[in-house]
Amino acid sequence: MKRIKPKKPTKKQVESFLLYCLIILIGNAVAAAGAEFFIASNDGLVMGGATGVGIFVHNLFIKYGAADESKAKLAENITVYATNIILFVIGAVLLGKKFAAATLAGTLLYPSFKSLYTLVSGGKPLVDDVMLAAIVGAFIFGLGVAMVVRVGASTGGTDIPPLIFNKFFGWPISVTMWCLDASIVLLQLFAVDDISPILYGIVICLISSFVIEKLSPIGRKKTQVKIVSKQYRAIREMILQELNRGVTVLYGQTGYLREKCYVLLTIVSNRELVKLKNKVQEIDPEAFMTISVVSEVRGRGFSSEGIRLPKELEGKDEEEADPPAAPKPDDTQSP
Repeated sequence: MKRIKPKKPTKKQVESFLLYCLIILIGNAVAAAGAEFFIASNDGLVMGGATGVGIFVHNLFIKYGAADESKAKLAENITVYATNIILFVIGAVLLGKKFAAATLAGTLLYPSFKSLYTLVSGGKPLVDDVMLAAIVGAFIFGLGVAMVVRVGASTGGTDIPPLIFNKFFGWPISVTMWCLDASIVLLQLFAVDDISPILYGIVICLISSFVIEKLSPIGRKKTQVKIVSKQYRAIREMILQELNRGVTVLYGQTGYLREKCYVLLTIVSNRELVKLKNKVQEIDPEAFMTISVVSEVRGRGFSSEGIRLPKELEGKDEEEADPPAAPKPDDTQSP
């Protein structure tokens, strides 16, 4: 039996993979910096996630005098490692190999960077002002997580249980994650004597979640444009040739006169939108356009390589079928 040799990855595939790894590396480094330099090293702050579990253990050691600050900090970092690894194993078993491959890096990188930053800072915060540390730390942490989420990976830890509950019970991931983080923050009540850290922890969760939600889809949102015009052939060619974007021709019917018409549907970037509008107005000042934002676009020209119309087809309009005939009014029904 003839063995099929695996295809050699293309240069673009290698570059994409290296960029993917680099973003995961930088994202975990940034998230760990926000957590360690501003939040975990500050005695007046707590947070959710695996880091929050580590902070809880740290505070327990200090509260009951089981260890000095250096040993408590060591216990905190070990707890973050252990939490990430245990949840990773559970996720790998329940969610499969594909999940494990995408999450393994974050499971090891995040606690490693956090431990490294502990050695660099000596366990002391960069900012003494608690509120400022909470805001800046939450923003930087959210920025790092958003970078990782953007490429479809995970920082591991408490990101995993919501995925499990979603798969087996259909629970919304965002709601489950919120509940889990809130539970970890409230758990700190058993390790601290003041409610202030809990309130700061809620603020940190709100800010980091907001940053993740807003930054992770940046650059993916595109603009969908629908154009109704009698000059649809010229507009179609302009979109294909000058903007190098795909276009779909839809058959339509006007609502008032019930005349047959064509509707052009295309997706462009925000930068290309102004050029598209100007070009359409030049071709047909009476063209009707609707513009809306779509959350993500995948496919040729966006998530894969684009394609140009062959030269032999430039300037040519292929024969198009007429739109469906307008239905005749029913004379038996009153208007």
